[in-house]
Amino acid sequence: MLVRIIWQVLGTWIVTTCYLYFFPSSTLWPLVALGSCWLLTLLTHTADARQIEHLLSWLRQPDAPLPKRLAPQWMELASHVLRQRRDHRDLLAQSDKRLADFLAALQASPNGVVLIDADERIEWFNQTAAEHFGFDARRDAQQHFTNLVRDPVVAAYFATRDFSHSVLLAARSSTRSPAQRISIQLHMYGQGRSLLLSRDVTAIEQADAMRRDFVANVSHEIRTPLTVLGGFVETLQTLKLSGAEQTRYLDLMSQQAVRMQSLVDDLLTLSKLEGSPRPSGHEWLKVDALLRSCADEGRALSQMVWSSTQQIHVDVDSDCDIAGSDTELHSALFNLVGNAVRYTPADKSIGVSWSLNAHGQGVLAVTDQGMGIAPEHLPRLTERFYRVDRSRSRETGGTGLGLAIVKHIAQRHDAELQIESTPGKGSTFRLVFGAHRVRAAVNRLAALVDQD
Repeated sequence: MLVRIIWQVLGTWIVTTCYLYFFPSSTLWPLVALGSCWLLTLLTHTADARQIEHLLSWLRQPDAPLPKRLAPQWMELASHVLRQRRDHRDLLAQSDKRLADFLAALQASPNGVVLIDADERIEWFNQTAAEHFGFDARRDAQQHFTNLVRDPVVAAYFATRDFSHSVLLAARSSTRSPAQRISIQLHMYGQGRSLLLSRDVTAIEQADAMRRDFVANVSHEIRTPLTVLGGFVETLQTLKLSGAEQTRYLDLMSQQAVRMQSLVDDLLTLSKLEGSPRPSGHEWLKVDALLRSCADEGRALSQMVWSSTQQIHVDVDSDCDIAGSDTELHSALFNLVGNAVRYTPADKSIGVSWSLNAHGQGVLAVTDQGMGIAPEHLPRLTERFYRVDRSRSRETGGTGLGLAIVKHIAQRHDAELQIESTPGKGSTFRLVFGAHRVRAAVNRLAALVDQD
């Protein structure tokens, strides 16, 4: 339309100009001059309109290249817009990167994180939260949290709106143990939004239970000998006893004192093992000497328990050295030998052996001919104060901590404790040491030659 008007005005101007050329005295000269000015202005505005049209077309296409046929003033404006557009894209990219980094950090968190909007709908959650609550990223987004986690504790927690404390509930994921416990707490932010944090507290709960059981067991173990000692002391104080009776009571009191001392010693040993760093493994010990020393101590213990010496056979299949702590390895082996002495009848024998298996691992074994252990008891034998036969253990002076000590020493020496037992036929306890902790006698001699 605008181009047509321009052509009509231009045609009229040309006809008028030709008329004035042939009739110079005409009074139309002022009109022609005014028309020329108006036509020039119209042409100028038309050029600007075309420039604006090109510029608007470019602005409507964000990825289009910068127009080339633009006047300098319009080109400057387009360049400024282009810079603003690039700055805006950079800002958006930085914001997206910061958001991605923030979500990645939340995803890597060991705690569960759930973002909840003002309507209590789930906006986002990390993988840990998905494991805690059994969420699915594609299925459960924008769902109400309380609809997915149907637990009376959670419902009451959201209803009271008191989020100053955390609450405990059972985890819902089918891949986890049913006994898993998680702690959740809600933190409000923004316009009604909230951040829910979940934490696996199963280990803490188990540690608290173990601590309570440990204190109860220690109290029980110490209370019995203390009660006996108190009773004997009261008897000696109030009754006139013969010399033989006094001697008998004093012997019983001594046995109870020894029992308490053994219990305290074992507790201190466990505390030391749990609180000290692992042995470096640079101390090489002769296996043969270690086994024979513990066997001699086992015979002495047999004399105390059974008033007779049991037969303890030592069999060293290969002359080797073992890397580790002399004190700890001696304690572990003597605990195994001591258990064998206590649970093997006086007329039966005990075997202590050392051998190398096909993988070059050292196997230290203690075999007894006692009553044996039922299969249901085997997984719990290394628990503190766990006894298969409590009365038998107390009669023979056991504290219930020996195998717990053996387990800790085995872990500190990269060894594995293996237990095999058949009721009525006896038991075998093995400590399997890695090949890197075993050195044959030939290597020992070579090392001595190198030192010389």
